[in-house]
This record gives sequence, structure tokens and C-alpha cells, in this order.
Amino acid sequence: MITVLCGGVGAARLLDVLLRAAPAEDLVGIVNTGDDLTLHGLRICPDLDTITYTLAGLNNEVTGWGLSGETWRVMEELNLLGGEAWFSLGDRDLATHLFRTQRLTEGATLSEVTAELGARLGCPVTLLPVTEDSLATMLLTEKFGWLSFQDYFVGHHHDVPVTEIEFSGAERCQPSPGVLEAIDMAERIVIAPSNPLISVAPLLAVPGVREALRSRRADVIALSPLIGGHALKGPAGRLLEELGHGATSAGIAHLYADIASTLIIDVSDASEAPLVEAAGMHCVLAPTLLSDPAGAARVTEVLLGG
Repeated sequence: MITVLCGGVGAARLLDVLLRAAPAEDLVGIVNTGDDLTLHGLRICPDLDTITYTLAGLNNEVTGWGLSGETWRVMEELNLLGGEAWFSLGDRDLATHLFRTQRLTEGATLSEVTAELGARLGCPVTLLPVTEDSLATMLLTEKFGWLSFQDYFVGHHHDVPVTEIEFSGAERCQPSPGVLEAIDMAERIVIAPSNPLISVAPLLAVPGVREALRSRRADVIALSPLIGGHALKGPAGRLLEELGHGATSAGIAHLYADIASTLIIDVSDASEAPLVEAAGMHCVLAPTLLSDPAGAARVTEVLLGG
């Protein structure tokens, strides 16, 4: 079994690549829930949905999130009415949130609903929310004070300086059923090329998860989200700089050294390999652009032990 620690788009792409080389039943994704929100009375789980849609072949390949062939009639009408339309929900996507909210109201757990959505939409991989409890990524900004993740990411276009990140409620969370077992029983554990500070760190904030990874450190491989010191999309590079880690492979290594033994970095960052090794991680060079067939093949080879 290969267990992957997942954020959103980057993890979805990695799992999609791994799915071409490994049986679906051998893959498990532990997914961030710190981005989740309740809006219009609906429970919305962006990372779980992005990964489910991608692995089911239903995703919008242009944006990387949402559904293909989406329409926006409800949001257009809501905006005309003066409603809260800053967080866009497509018409097809709304059905997912309606279903989830209905099932949660009926007493189903988030894990159960995630499995039901995966089965009905055609996602072949087991996805586990990291926790079923309330976990909220919060960012302290110089201009607006504390913002929820979606206020920062969507409302302010992740374009305001951040001085601190915290994971509200984490100390009261329990890992979802199967999460610690998926770490303990895996032959290989992979940290997806997701944002280390706002996609992976919420997973590690749930009590028991970091400790479980430390116990399996020799079998944990992380894939850097940076290529040439830059993230392909999103605020990873800027946040790493703003919070003093540095948008470098060495910066990534210092964040992961206690839980992972190996870091895969892009060949364009080869000069940083000695710094990664000095941080206590074995460094592997590979073309890491997953949309490139050669890069995807090489990364898969390394992650599957080739």
C-alpha cells in the first residue's frame, strides 16, 4: 500500500500519475480538511472534492479544480440578488455539497460521506479526511488581521502578506478512522507536492499524525512543490519567504526532515542538493513537472521504488 499525504491540486495530479502505474486498491490518500468551510448552509470540502473529481476524470483541466462542463447559473442569480457570491460554486458542484450536507445532517460521518461520493462519482482511490473534527487553517495578515483560509485564498486572492499560520481546533481533533492505520501499514508514504504550510501542515497538526510519520520516517518520501524556486501556482513560494523558511529546496527539507527521509527536487534545483543533504534528508534529482510525461514517469519510478 502507498499512502499519500494530500492537499488539493498538486496531490490530485500526483495521485492521478500514480494511478497509471499502481493498482487503485494499493493507493490511499489522507486529505487536508483545514480548508473546509460552511457557506449557504452547505459543508464544502475543497481538497477532498478536487481530488475526487480529478481521479474520477471529471475535473476542470483548465483550472485544476471544479468540474468539467460546469455552468454558473445559480451564482449568477445569487449575485444579482445581492447574495454572498465571492466563493463561486458551479451548478454541478453544488450537487456534491448538497449531498454531503444532507448526509452529515442525517448522521453520517465525513469519512462515510467521502466514500459514498467517491463510489458514486467513480473515484477509484480510497480517500480519508485527516479528521472528522473541526479544523480550520487561519492566517494572520498585516492588513486584515486573522483570516480564514478561504478569505485569504479566494477573498483576497492570496495576495496579502502573512505573518503567522495556525490550525484552529487541531489540539481537539482526532485522526479519522483508518488514518493512522494507513500510515502504519503502508509500504511507502509520500508527501505530495502540495503547499507545505497550508496543505500539509494541517495534516501534521492533527494529534498522532506527525508521531506516526516519525515512526515510519525511513519509508517517507516528500516531493518538493518548487521548481526553480517557484511554485507552479498558488502562494507556496511567497508564504515560505514571508514566514522565514525560504522558497528553496533546503527550506522544504528543514520543514520535513523529522518526518521524511528523502526529498525529491527538480533537476533545475540541483545546486541545492548538498543543502538538502545537510538538512538531514537524502536528495533525489528528477524532472518533477507532473504534466510532462518524462517527469511523471521518473517521479513514479522513484516513488514506487524503481
